Amino acid sequence: MSKMPRRTFLRGAMRGAAVGVALPLLNCFLNENGRAFAATGQRLPLRFGTWIWGCGHIPELWIPTTTGRDYVMPPHLAPLEPYRGQLAIFSGFDVKLDGVANKPHITGCLGLRSGIPVPDENVKAPTLDVLIGDAIGTGTRFRSIEVSTSGIQRSYSYRTAGSPNPSEVSPLALYQRIFGDGFQDPNSMEFHPDPQYMVHHSVLSAVQEERKRLMATVGAEDRHRLDEYFTSIRQLEQQLALQLQPPAPVQDFVMPDAPPQVTLDSEMENVMVIHKLMAGLLARALQCNQTRVFNVLLSDTTSNLRRRGTTTTHHTLTHEEPVDPALGHQREVAWFAQQSMIAWREFLDELASIPEGDGTLLDNCLVLAHSDCSIAKAHAVEGIPVMVAGASGRIRTGYHMAGNADPISRLGLTIQQAMGLQVEKWGTMSMETNRTVTELLG
Repeated sequence: MSKMPRRTFLRGAMRGAAVGVALPLLNCFLNENGRAFAATGQRLPLRFGTWIWGCGHIPELWIPTTTGRDYVMPPHLAPLEPYRGQLAIFSGFDVKLDGVANKPHITGCLGLRSGIPVPDENVKAPTLDVLIGDAIGTGTRFRSIEVSTSGIQRSYSYRTAGSPNPSEVSPLALYQRIFGDGFQDPNSMEFHPDPQYMVHHSVLSAVQEERKRLMATVGAEDRHRLDEYFTSIRQLEQQLALQLQPPAPVQDFVMPDAPPQVTLDSEMENVMVIHKLMAGLLARALQCNQTRVFNVLLSDTTSNLRRRGTTTTHHTLTHEEPVDPALGHQREVAWFAQQSMIAWREFLDELASIPEGDGTLLDNCLVLAHSDCSIAKAHAVEGIPVMVAGASGRIRTGYHMAGNADPISRLGLTIQQAMGLQVEKWGTMSMETNRTVTELLG
């Protein structure tokens, strides 16, 4: 039986306008093992995302006491037991400072994400999510989607210095952005391209020759600036072109309902509700190929989370709460750290709840979860907690690995290679490395 691409439509015209009628999911859209193919005729796409929580961990409650596959889940990782086989736990990897002052709660996060010791938000290179997005995100409506769930508009995804990709803080705003104007139901039986997209695409295409002539007449510095500018235009052209094509049908996709209005603040109970709503919407967006790259910020790196009825934040507690002599650690800080791991488990729940091919959406996502420091009270960037989840067959999971003070850029390099990027080394100064984490590569 011949293979037919999933982006197969019956095409015709009605009253002078082009229309398309989608075909249902047929056996010829599947491979020999019954796995669903994407529109290209290849296996379903692999997505990449990051998930960040602020203010680190309580080491004795988070770091397993043994390495390898037979480790015992410590108390704060216990909520993740259902995903033991789909998680790789990393401890003991450091952001190297090379004499650069450690800016609390910034240096660790951006050093991990850029491979560069950075003193502030003026990160000198694209963060790894942007590098991966440039490789895998060109065929989607959104190059990436960023969300922040604790009521603060913050992002640690950077293309250029001082310009983070903006994040959505409201579930309703996220819903409207993804599933509002411009969204095309992949399983709709008819397709009508929006005339506005046709006009915008034509206008941008019309100036292509002028762009080429301009680039040939300016100096090197201006060419660099124009190249960055025209890159954004090319991305817009690609997005407009996608809106002029019928989307590929998606098995088991159900249009989500609009979320309710919710309180947008940093109370932990409200944040957990917001996070769950946003995780569900993001999972559906990934399922129907609105994006292949995402960044989720549970809490800002200077964690503004707080208990209901109090004004004292998680971050403040890391510095001011005394150690409980009976426990040997800060009781309230530990509570927030554990809630963060429960939220991480709930995020994985949303990805794992969506069937895709012969597995789940989680199987087709590589998610990097990390914090900004290890021990928040000391602003330590040594031993930053990291987890990698999903990507069945692309990476190896189900173990704990100790980094022995190796540069954390080893993880960033390995993840980029796992996502198909042709990169042999990554990072600068003592963060530069060509050593992959071979235990992680599948």
